[in-house]
Parts: sequence; C-alpha cells; structure tokens
Amino acid sequence: MSNIPFKKKLTASAIASCSLLGTSALVSAQEVGSEPRLMEEVVVTGIKGSLTRAMDVKRDSQGVVDALSAEDIGKMPDTNLAESLQRITGVSIDRQNGEGSRVTVRGFGPDFNVISLNGRQMPAANIESTTASAARSYDFANLAAESVSGVEVFKTGRADINTGGIGSVINILTYRPLDTPEGTFSLTAKGNHDTTNDDGGDDWTPEVSGIYSQTFADGTIGVAVTGSYSERDSGFAQGSTGNGWYTIPGDQGDWGSIPSDSTTFVNPPQAGDVYSVPRNLSYTIGQVQRERTNAQLTLQWAPIPTVVATLDYTYSELDIEHQQNDMGSWFNGNPTSGVFTQGEDGGDVVALEQYNDSTGSDSTFGVGDWGSKNENNSLGFNVEWDVTENFTLEFDYHDSDAKNGGKDGRGTNNIISGVQFDRIGNSVDYTKDLPVASYTYSNPLDPSRMSTSGTTFRNSYMKHEIEQAQLHAEYRFDDSMVRSINFGITATSSKNRSAYSNAQRDTWGGYGTADQYDDSLFTRASLRSEFGNLSGGNSNALEPYYYKTSFNGARQALSDIAEANGDTLGPCGTWLCVDPFFSTDRTTEEDQYGAYVQAHFAWEDRDMPMHLTLGLRYEDTDVDSKALVPFYDELVWAADNEFSAIASTQGSDFTKDDGSYDNWLPNIDFDIEVYQDVVLRTSGSMTITRPSYNDLQGGKTIANPVRFNGGTGAQGNPDLKPFESTNFDFSAEWYYAEGSYVSVGYYWKDVDNFIGNTTVDSTVFDLAHPAQGPRYADAVATLGTNDASVVRPYMESLYGAPVVGDAAAGDPSTVFSLVTPVNSESAEIDGYEIALQHMFGETGFGVILNYTTVDGDISYENMNTNKGENVDNQFALLGLSDSANFIGFYDNYGFQARIAYNWRDDFLTATLDGNGERNPIYTEDYGQWDVNLSYDINDNLTIIAEGINITEESRRQYGRADNMVILAVEQGARYALGVRYLF
Repeated sequence: MSNIPFKKKLTASAIASCSLLGTSALVSAQEVGSEPRLMEEVVVTGIKGSLTRAMDVKRDSQGVVDALSAEDIGKMPDTNLAESLQRITGVSIDRQNGEGSRVTVRGFGPDFNVISLNGRQMPAANIESTTASAARSYDFANLAAESVSGVEVFKTGRADINTGGIGSVINILTYRPLDTPEGTFSLTAKGNHDTTNDDGGDDWTPEVSGIYSQTFADGTIGVAVTGSYSERDSGFAQGSTGNGWYTIPGDQGDWGSIPSDSTTFVNPPQAGDVYSVPRNLSYTIGQVQRERTNAQLTLQWAPIPTVVATLDYTYSELDIEHQQNDMGSWFNGNPTSGVFTQGEDGGDVVALEQYNDSTGSDSTFGVGDWGSKNENNSLGFNVEWDVTENFTLEFDYHDSDAKNGGKDGRGTNNIISGVQFDRIGNSVDYTKDLPVASYTYSNPLDPSRMSTSGTTFRNSYMKHEIEQAQLHAEYRFDDSMVRSINFGITATSSKNRSAYSNAQRDTWGGYGTADQYDDSLFTRASLRSEFGNLSGGNSNALEPYYYKTSFNGARQALSDIAEANGDTLGPCGTWLCVDPFFSTDRTTEEDQYGAYVQAHFAWEDRDMPMHLTLGLRYEDTDVDSKALVPFYDELVWAADNEFSAIASTQGSDFTKDDGSYDNWLPNIDFDIEVYQDVVLRTSGSMTITRPSYNDLQGGKTIANPVRFNGGTGAQGNPDLKPFESTNFDFSAEWYYAEGSYVSVGYYWKDVDNFIGNTTVDSTVFDLAHPAQGPRYADAVATLGTNDASVVRPYMESLYGAPVVGDAAAGDPSTVFSLVTPVNSESAEIDGYEIALQHMFGETGFGVILNYTTVDGDISYENMNTNKGENVDNQFALLGLSDSANFIGFYDNYGFQARIAYNWRDDFLTATLDGNGERNPIYTEDYGQWDVNLSYDINDNLTIIAEGINITEESRRQYGRADNMVILAVEQGARYALGVRYLF
C-alpha cells in the first residue's frame, strides 16, 4: 500500500531494510503523515544497521511496535527465529529439546499470539504426546531464520491487522525481488555440534542456506528464491514425576496419606497443612534427530509503474525422529518413612525432602521409538495498484495449510515396557534439582529375570487450513491535517482437525515369561553418567544402573509370543502398531468476516509535532464444531490402580454443535514529540483471542485408564465467546543519538471471558465399577487390607480375570468428572517495559538492556487443594513472569560479535497435572547465554561462529513446592562454525 514507486534505486545491502520497512511499516509512516523517506544509496548493514532500522520502525509506527531486521541479506541475528524474538522487550520463549519453539508476549502464552506471514494469518499444526492437541500456537522451529528479512511485533491493537492476538500479532516479512533491482546471490554453509549428542548421532551436522534475487526486463520482473536445509542430532536426560503429585490436606486420610500416628516421618503434616506424595518417578534418556527444510519462491511483475503483482509459494518441513529409554516406577501409596519441610504455624505447604515407600511391584525399562513430520504450505497472490497519486488499492489472497502427524505405524509416541517384578521398596531424595532415587530388590536386576508388560502406541494428528482474502484501500489527502484514510474488508475460512488414538495393552502384570525373551534385549547402562549438570545427578545415592531395551527386538519378541499363543496385540494383529482409527477426532470450522476503517491525522508543523490514528474494526465469526464420541460397554480392572473402559461394539459417531459471536474493536493511537527526539505515546484498543480447539469441541470424551475413585473426561462448548481485552499503553521514548534510545512504557489489559473449567459429574455410558461395589467391600473385609496388589488377584480368583464391573452384582456406575469450559472469569494484567539501546559512538561497541514486569490480579493459591464437593478447578493466569535481556555487541572493521543473556522468571504453566488432577505445574526461572561471532575476510567471504546456551543451563518444573519435581531436564550447549559467500 506504499506510494513509493517500485523503481526507486536501492542497493542490495538494503534488502533487509526494504523488507522490514516495507508494506506495513511504510504505510505506518505515511499514515501518521510524514513524507515518504527516500532510501539512500549507502545503507549500513551488520548489527548496527539492523538495530538502527528496527529502532526507526519503533519510532515511526503507530501504536507500540517492536521489530527485528536482518543484519544483511539472509542473515538474522539467530539461526532460530524464536531465539531472535526473545531479544525483544516483553517477548519470552518456550523451548523444546533446547531449541526455541513458541513465544509469550507480556505474559500471554503462545495461543494468545497470532503469527502472520507478510500480513497473512498462518495456520499451525501441533501434536501432543498423550492427547489430541488443542493449541493454536505457531512453532517457530518450523521456520529457518535465513529466509526472513524482518519481524514486526504489534503489541497494541490496530484495525488493519489480523485479529486473535491479545498478547501480540507477530508479522514475519520475507524478501521481495523488486525491492532490490541490483539483485543478490549468497550461500551459507555451517557445521553444527550439539554437546548433548552422545549416542548414535553425528558429532557435526550440516546446515546450508541461500538466497537468489534478480530483476529482468528493465526492473519490471523479479524472481527471488530462498532455501535452507539443516540437520541437528541431540540428546537429553531427564527425571520426571509425569503423573503428578497427589495432594492431601494435613489432617485427612486419603490414598497415599501419612498415618496420623506415624513416628517414622520427621516434621509430619499437621492440621491446616497441605502436602503431596508422588505417584511415580522415571528417568528418561533419549536422542532426537531433526531435519528442517525451508523454501520460498517469489515472482513479481510490474507491467506498468503503478501496478505490482506478486505471486509467492512458501514451504517448510520439520522431520523429527525420537528414541528413548527410561527407568520408571509407580508408587502405590504405601509411605513408610521420610522427612518433610518444616511448616509455618497456622498451616503451610509442606514438601517431602525424603520419601520411602514399600511398594512391592515392578521396575520398568521402557523403550520408545517414533517419528513425526510437520509440513507447511502457503500459496499467495498480491496485487497493488496506485489508482491515482492519492489512492491505492491492494488485494491479497492466500491458501495455506499446516499438517503434523506420525510417519508410520510407530505413531507419534509409544512405549514398550521392559519389566522385572522384584522391587520391594524405594527411597527418593527430593532436596536436589534431580530427584535421587534408589531401589530395594528381592533379587538383583538381571536380564534373565526380565520380560515385558504393557505397551502404548499413540497417534496424534493435526491439520489446519486457512483460506483468506483481503482488500485494502488507502486514500491520502494533500495539505490537510487528515493525512490518510484506510479501509478494507477481509474474509477468512479456518478449518482445524485434531485427532488422537491410543492402541494400549494393559498387560502391566507382565506378558509371557522371562525365558521367552532373549537376554540380549536388555543391556545394562550407567544412570549416574547420564547426568552431570543437574545437582543430584552424580550422587552416590542415585540408582547406579538402568537397562536399555531394544525397541525392534522387543517388538519382534512380543510378536513371536503372540503368534505362539494365538493372541492379538492390537490393530495389526501380532505386530505392535498404532490404531489408524482415531478415538478422538474433532474438526472446528471458523468463518471470520471483518471490515475496518482507520483515519490518520498529523500536525507536524508545530513546536510539538503530533500524530493521531483512530480506527474501528468489526469482526463476525461463525463456529461449527464436530467431535467423534466413542461409546463404551464395560469397565475392567486392568492393573492395580488402573481400570480400562472397553470400547462398545456400537463403535463411535460424530456429534456436532455450533456457535457465533461478533466484536467491535476500536483503537486510538496518539504520539507527540514534546522535545526534539523525545516522544510520548499512548494507545488504547480492544483485541480478542479465540478459544482453544479442545474447548470448542462438539462432544464428550472420557480419559482411559480410570482410577479407583472414578474417571475424568471432557465436554466441549462451541458457543464459547472469545477472550476480550481492553488495552491501554503509555510510553516515553528518547531517541538521543543515532541508533540509541531509551524508553519506559506501562501497559494495562483488562481481559474478560477467560475460560474456566467447571466440573460436571456424570455417569456417562453407565459403566459399572468393579472396585466400588459389595464384591470389592467383601474382598477387603476378608483379606483385611485394601492393597490393590492383594485384592485384585483375590477377586480374579473368584470372578475371573480381568474383573469386570457388574451392575447386576451391585457395582455402581462409574462417576466421571467431565471438565466443561465456560466463559466465567475476568482478570487484569499490567506491567512495565524498560529498554535501553546504546551505541558508543564510532567505537563499534553497543549494549541493549531491557526488562519487563508482568503482574496479574489472580494468582494460584497453593494451599487450596481443589478437593471437596462441587469444587471447581482454580482459575489462575498462566505464563505471567518478568523477563529481561542483556546484549553486548561489537561491530567494526568487518568483525561482529554479540553476547546475549536472556532470562525469564518462574511462571505458572498449568493447573492440571499429568494425571488430569487439579494441581499446579510451575516452570522454574531460566537464564541462557548465547554468543555470535563473524568476520568479513573480504567483501564476499564471511566466517561465522555461534554458541547457544554456552553455560549448559537446565530446565525444571515443579508443583506446589520447589522440591515437588515435575520435570528436570539436563540440556547442553550447541555450537556452529560456517562460512557465508556473497556472489
């Protein structure tokens, strides 16, 4: 929508600036009334040039906008785009396998941020390990930074941009060949080394990228091709309480509770206290191989000087292979002794420091091997027509899709459990970062005593399609305080399918006998040697060994046993594989129609130049959601603490529901230059974020397995309204030197329609529970114990194995707690953003400092156990945390160096744990050091060195107290060496 003629001469080194200050940024400059700035022949590149251009975007844009700019053609600050974004004030990231993945802006997590590519809303496909994905978030691991010329982060609402981002709208910009008529061609090659790779991967893996851009026919035709390919081999070691901590009031008996008269516990919980006991503990050692391919082809044609047409196709593929071995143990709630933290008078959360459990059961040695592929396609067409010198029309259309799922019959997550049934107790020290466990066995661990037990082969799938058409118009006025009026209409069709199946064998008591498994399937390995950075990892008290299980060998052994026994292991007969028929399958279609108008005013001939923008957007959304609802016939006692709902012969069917909503979204932006280079800015707007796909699903689902006290499930609500936020921003900015500024900002958001999870108890499917009726009560009375490992075999001897719920025998219907989403809560979030960017004259040295505070008026109350009659899950704001960045850099004489430290404080990650119960999960504060170096040997050749997480920081999650460990992951450093050649 720019009125700068495409034929204006730009140098090739200015491509990053051209792209970043392209359509949206140039429009911003015109909208506030300034004359179009002509690009100079010499444009500064490198770190200084990138930061200066990004600063200009911040200064010239309406509202609060931060930006990133490529340092040169095909050279963003970091290889991973998410890791570049975290340098922006108020932006923090989540990491997967040590690599930047999703972004949080001002405390609002990934689902609250909309990602667009050249102004087009992009689809996203996510998969989860043990459930169908509900997320709308975009995974930046799909996109190589080399193909990006710049990024804009819109923190305040604007009528002319895509809706859906209460946190932000992040617009990724790519290259346009007609912006660089001189053309360019460069190639970059790197070797990557990941210090966590120590088992089977390559020490060095390749990464290549390139860009070719050229114009023809006197600059009226342009072609640009960008591409990249990278491999990364890495590993990980982690300890986890994957099924969460069971929370108990200090003076109440419950599963796993401490005896009230116990003398074997130090600082035992008292009345008024809250404590938790672990359900399980596992150590997982894994390897990951990641291949990422990106490509973009852009064609431009300007048949006449006032018309530019652009056709582009963008492709990305993320191929991941994952292997892991684990050592795990279930605790069946038999505490014998231990130590708790000392509580405060009047009640406190008291946490285990030492826990001893007399569970007589198994130690499992699980093995998993799976792969997934995330593929993204986007085909777009844009035509811009300067109808007159004052009037511009722009039409934009794209058809994009994202698909993510398994590659073959292994699915997207699986486990085959190797097992030895000789564990008689365990002891765990929770005072370290890593839980330190040691086990007591009646017989030593020995492959000759090992077999397998249960298996799970999970299959998660998501496909998201977006088709969008946009018509934008701009009329510019001459010699008027009204500089321009923008208006337009948009139509967006979004279709998301998310599905999941689990082919699970509940033979947790063992399958076959130990002599049917070759001893070579199980190989002893050192557990202590896998952990070096987490405290407790090299403790002499840690269990010294675990056993690696061969995935293919165990799969074949199980098949041989099943064939000999005439058994069926699942959908593929005697061969373990995923179920191709999804048990969870939901499709949500959203048709979004919008119209907007924006007026831009400017008073630049005054002592205090001022700009004002008034905008209004109308959005109408229709929602249609359908979900596959499976039916179940009976509930069987499958393992000591697990009951399996058996699918009905009636199969499944889809249920469908719909909803709709509309929104008026105004925005006002005002800035005034009170002194030369001192700008005061204020913005007010309304923005929305749409509910998750899980909340919108049009049906009921239950979770398998079921427990002693009943089951859990979910019931969707397609008529949910979007989150609605009223936003206010104020900032003071001083641009005191070239490339240098300081800014202080305050933001406030009042958000309505937060989705609360109310619980509805239902006996859906009327499944009789075998451990809740008179038969179970009689067994407990006869045996004198309620130990499931004793009661279950006894009942099997009476009623057959497995024990099946029997309504005729008096077994009551299982009660399922169905979590149902409703619009129920409001919350306020506010905070400050402080940023300093300073360049020390012509020395080449510079520094960036920024700090963001985030505060909400609703926090999680750890003393609230969420238990009792008709108690809803606590509502709390997720992801709220302070964050900070420090970046020091040098850019002179062909040498560039950057050292960056990124930090994020503790934050609440979830209010439901891995067992689906109402317990918090917090992510511990995290800081990471990164280093980038490059040297220009000559005008064409540059050598590059990079280091990511050079101090090898680890990640950790915990429950109601710091030592209630949920997850502790040991990470490592990544290094890269490479060359870049400009032809």
